[in-house]
Amino acid sequence: MTTLTTSTSSPPTSPSGTRPDDGPRGGHPARRPPSGSLRVTGALGERYREILTPAALDFLTALHDRFVARRHELLMDRQQGRQDVADGIDPDFRASTRPVRDDPTWRVAGSTGAPGLEDRRVEITGPTDPKMAINALNSGAKVWLADAEDASSPTWRNVIEGQLALHDAIRGTLEHTSTEGKQYRLRSATLTDLPTIVFRPRGWHLVEKHVRYVDRAGVSVSASASLVDFGLYVYHNARELVARGRGPYVYLPKLEGHREARLWNEVFELAQEWVGLPHGTIRATVLIETLPAAFEMEEILHELRDHCAGLNAGRWDYLFSVIKAFRTRGDAYVLPDRAQVTMTAPFMRAYTELLVATCHRRGAHAIGGMSAFIPDRRRPDVTERALAQVRADKRREADDGFDGTWVAHPDLIDVARAELDAVLGELPHQVHRLREDVHVGRDELLDIGSARRGGATVTAAGLRANVSVGVRYLESWLRGVGAAAIDHLMEDAATAEISRSQVWQWIAAGTRTENGVPITRERVEALLAQIVDDLPRPPGNRVDDAATVFRTVALAETFPTFLTIGAYSQHLVGSAVDQR
Repeated sequence: MTTLTTSTSSPPTSPSGTRPDDGPRGGHPARRPPSGSLRVTGALGERYREILTPAALDFLTALHDRFVARRHELLMDRQQGRQDVADGIDPDFRASTRPVRDDPTWRVAGSTGAPGLEDRRVEITGPTDPKMAINALNSGAKVWLADAEDASSPTWRNVIEGQLALHDAIRGTLEHTSTEGKQYRLRSATLTDLPTIVFRPRGWHLVEKHVRYVDRAGVSVSASASLVDFGLYVYHNARELVARGRGPYVYLPKLEGHREARLWNEVFELAQEWVGLPHGTIRATVLIETLPAAFEMEEILHELRDHCAGLNAGRWDYLFSVIKAFRTRGDAYVLPDRAQVTMTAPFMRAYTELLVATCHRRGAHAIGGMSAFIPDRRRPDVTERALAQVRADKRREADDGFDGTWVAHPDLIDVARAELDAVLGELPHQVHRLREDVHVGRDELLDIGSARRGGATVTAAGLRANVSVGVRYLESWLRGVGAAAIDHLMEDAATAEISRSQVWQWIAAGTRTENGVPITRERVEALLAQIVDDLPRPPGNRVDDAATVFRTVALAETFPTFLTIGAYSQHLVGSAVDQR
């Protein structure tokens, strides 16, 4: 197998062939010869060398030299935090950072000086393969969340060819022909005519096993997926984006606190110096999708303030994080069926209203959650009922003060835009609306039992749906498809996490369904067997592997922190779909 390694014999060059220190800022004190090295072990497909250039690998090496040890320390801190909650210590606002929260004077950069981020009223999300990229950029949304994380299965092919698709899209040359011969082209080669691209790299907890980093002591580890994704995107595209009237904008997933945000901020600073862009050019929107992060929203904004555009209410991952945090704390922390946990549940209302108030107090945009519904032209009755729910959801977000919202399908853009337009009118956002009426404390955020007090229940149908969705999503993910249409919903890793973690918690808590039957491993195993038997088995299917992964993440004695970690290393890397 062909491998690539970093080369330090000559200074790095930019994609155009010039040295980056010929750029607008002159010298780069952050650049020094790498002390470690990087080795690409993944197969090199067509055009892969355009992304995996020696200069780009030198940049990735520098990122790892500076930040890989800090990343490891922060991941260890996460483990301790999870153990604290399991031991009965509830999350709370930090006393040590209260001066940051109490200081009324500071603001974040927001959309100032970030063309294309002023109006974000509807954002469409999706993976970065060429077809989905073209569809998103032709959709008419204000923003495309180009997702290398939860909506993408991290096969080596998806990782690098996703970077190639972004590279070409930014330059107006992206085209795709399907296996059926259908041609896809961008509706415009001018970047400012298309939705603003905001790229989401993988989270700090994930690794890229097709790239090895060797430190100065000779210790070899898998590269950080975050640094690989971010580094390749920014190295190849940051200056091109600025030249074309946009900027290097990113979504930051799975953060659990301000120290993780501080690490990203330092990554941004090094990257800007390396590629020759002014401080503050990179703008990040942080997903508040973990319970610990909900208690540190202001601190996260403060750490990123020169590089921060806003926060997003990543509600599906937030629910997963809540379940994960309290999974061993008994019946009082058990949530009802996933379909019955709505955004009107008091603890979810507290989370979203605090996010809006926090953002607007600091000059940041507040972006609402995902509508995952997929319209079905063959079932107009199903579609209309779902669209009514989407309208109500987006109307509530707009009325609450959100400046934008997410959808997963182009057919939802007009529906969502109408609700935002009704509140915003000609204004690009409503950051001026400070929501000083919002007063949310620890008790409101941790009132998990409020979901069931409203009458929601755990049902046999909900249990079956969790098992079915979990297995079917995993089967899709193992085939390299990370955004899967299942039962009229666009499922991704976040919704699959809710499904499997609910099953685990219900078993651990001795939960009974509405018919009084307890949820046990044996009951779930029987359901799993029925569901697996009924699934189709086309060539290349991964049904059996998906069932194995589901057992591991939903039925094992210990609770894996993320279903994707083990599934990636044990079932995806090296599979037929990984490097075909």
